[in-house]
Amino acid sequence: MSELASLTTMEVEALTDPGGGLNLTDGHARLVLSAQQAAIVERIPDMFAEATRRSFPDIEREAHAAFLGAIGQHSAPVGTGRILSCYSSTLATDIVARALPAGAVIAVLHPTFDNIADLFVTRGLSLVPLFEPAMLAQEWPGAPVSAIVVTHPNNPTGLVMPEGHLRSLAEHAVRHGQTVIIDASFRGQVREAQYDSYAVLEEAGASWIVIEDTGKLWPTHELKIGLLAYSERTRLPIERAFSESLLAASPVVLQLIKALAGDWVNGGYERARDLVERNRAVVKETVEAVGLRLADPESQISVARIELPPGGPDSAVLYKDMVVRGVHMLPCTPFHWADPDSGLRFIRVSLARPFEVVERGARTLAQAYRDLSVDAG
Repeated sequence: MSELASLTTMEVEALTDPGGGLNLTDGHARLVLSAQQAAIVERIPDMFAEATRRSFPDIEREAHAAFLGAIGQHSAPVGTGRILSCYSSTLATDIVARALPAGAVIAVLHPTFDNIADLFVTRGLSLVPLFEPAMLAQEWPGAPVSAIVVTHPNNPTGLVMPEGHLRSLAEHAVRHGQTVIIDASFRGQVREAQYDSYAVLEEAGASWIVIEDTGKLWPTHELKIGLLAYSERTRLPIERAFSESLLAASPVVLQLIKALAGDWVNGGYERARDLVERNRAVVKETVEAVGLRLADPESQISVARIELPPGGPDSAVLYKDMVVRGVHMLPCTPFHWADPDSGLRFIRVSLARPFEVVERGARTLAQAYRDLSVDAG
């Protein structure tokens, strides 16, 4: 595998490892179903029957309302036809990329998951980085940038854009004729990220596109939905790009999402949060024993970056060594899509796994780092 392989390529290699190595790469919830979730899954045959009896628009509207309500997005345009159900948030992102004018200049948050940048580049767009410190300082790009893309919370850092910052961005975009594009795939995991973004964007009068995702919340083995919502002011041909990609998402999966969203607001969020934080704590304790630390100690999303000090093995070296030991994590150079070398001192581990898996992965990381440091010395 090349050092320049994409994050998704590395995730696929972890998922399909013939040796059965530990997969601590992707942010999907690869967990055992809770008792409450298992009871919902047992009802899938009934969902098939209901999909036959009921109209798709009714099923879709109810799923949108349940999911978006569960994550605080009460002003989302449910029932207006401006929320499209996709198989995944990646497909939703590609639809947006195809709807944007070829050759347009867009600003994309940096660092962030590399397939966001890759999809936009593949569709003929020109990218400039919006670095996290600039976002926190509310230093928004002007012309020739026509759209500003932020990830909220950001992956891999967990950074949440405060409500006031989103309002500032939306007002700036209105003044400069720009579109605000938000990837909110991890929103459901973090209460602080669940202020009503749609209300903020609408109050500012912005042109906006928001992508939501269910795949990070529940262990449903890729039975997920990516929601693509857009404002009435948006003039991009989103519906045409959507129709070129798919007919519709599954009404069975939409019913599953509706039921799981109901559990999410009745204890599911807390159960998931407790597990992620327990896993974060064991990673922190284990890596600190060999002189490492969490790069983003305040992060609440289901991944964690470990910072590697100068002079020791970098994440590219550590990644390769750990694969040999049967553990897959993600080196962070691809997240730093505009400046890969700045990601060499970070490696990312997924926390949405059973505790025993994360604990074993953290021990392997610590041992690999210790052994490589000794060899280098």
